Amino acid sequence: MTSSTMHAVGVTEYGAIANLQPKQVPKPSKPTGRQMLVQVKAISVNPIDLKVRAGTYDDPPDYYDRVKSLTRESPNFHIIGYDGAGVVLETGPDVKHFKAGDEVFYLGNPVLQGSYAEEQLVDERHAGHKPESVDFVQAAAMPLTYATASESLIDRLEIKEGEKAAILIINGGGGMGSIASQIARHVLKLPVVITTASRPETVQFSKKMGATHVVNHREDIVKQIKDLDLPADVPLKYAYITSRTEQYLFPIAEVLAPFGKICSIVQARFDMYGSQMMSKSLIFVWCWLGTGPYHHYFNDREEKHHEWYEGLAKHLDDGTIKCHLMQRFRLTAEGIREVHRRLEEGKAVGKIALGVDEPGEGEAFC
Repeated sequence: MTSSTMHAVGVTEYGAIANLQPKQVPKPSKPTGRQMLVQVKAISVNPIDLKVRAGTYDDPPDYYDRVKSLTRESPNFHIIGYDGAGVVLETGPDVKHFKAGDEVFYLGNPVLQGSYAEEQLVDERHAGHKPESVDFVQAAAMPLTYATASESLIDRLEIKEGEKAAILIINGGGGMGSIASQIARHVLKLPVVITTASRPETVQFSKKMGATHVVNHREDIVKQIKDLDLPADVPLKYAYITSRTEQYLFPIAEVLAPFGKICSIVQARFDMYGSQMMSKSLIFVWCWLGTGPYHHYFNDREEKHHEWYEGLAKHLDDGTIKCHLMQRFRLTAEGIREVHRRLEEGKAVGKIALGVDEPGEGEAFC
């Protein structure tokens, strides 16, 4: 007889890492519409996971109002997690890209139960077929960072492939910066990709991920960038902020070319007054990957994330993009807690992911 419950990891109350606990919960309902029921084989952890778990997530101001039913109604448990990879068990009646048995990698809906569970309902518009050249753990490391960087660079900054321009990416050693560097250099084929990093290992990693130049964010980045002596016909036209928007906006405005564009994915309070933003007619835009599903795809292209994931699979298989996974753990409650601890320390390089078949102690999701 098939069990009606499953193992999952999440919180009954938002707060410290210790609040992450395993629990036996009801399995997801039958998939409807464009949903797929996925057996989760691997997940990865992102900064958003830490903020949601801590109760501090504020990209949408009404986020905790939208998800309050998860902790206030049975089973009174918010399953965290967004990145995942696994096998399709069943599809809803309107699914057109996948079938039962397909291996997939995906991004979960920001207001539904997450990927720290044996099974998850996933919208096919935010999924792709798993690349043949990577395993489930590597595949799970890719969706959130790749889609966010693609939406930021292609949709929000509107960078054109082959454009003779340079981009500055803040935090090139992180999961987001390392994938954005690869998209900028190897997919969009920009001639100059400048990143920031401060430790020898992050500098080396950033260069491996596509950076043509690396500057130290613990020193004067304005002077360092001016000292690079970049080609006169390659303007520093774009900047991508993946850490501390309020800290980097002024120096970026100082070095960016007139009429340039800045995109940030990091919520912050800041004031543009006194910067070169207006004198250079610079454009500042936000990018939040959840905008489409959160606002019911109004004024958005519903299929773009699926298309990007299918394109990513090809890029990974032909070597255009390299997986930025740097650490692997067994997918247990303690494994998840340990990854949250490592990310909170702020010294992680690339991505960290967990899989049910990784070596180690403990039953998966327990």
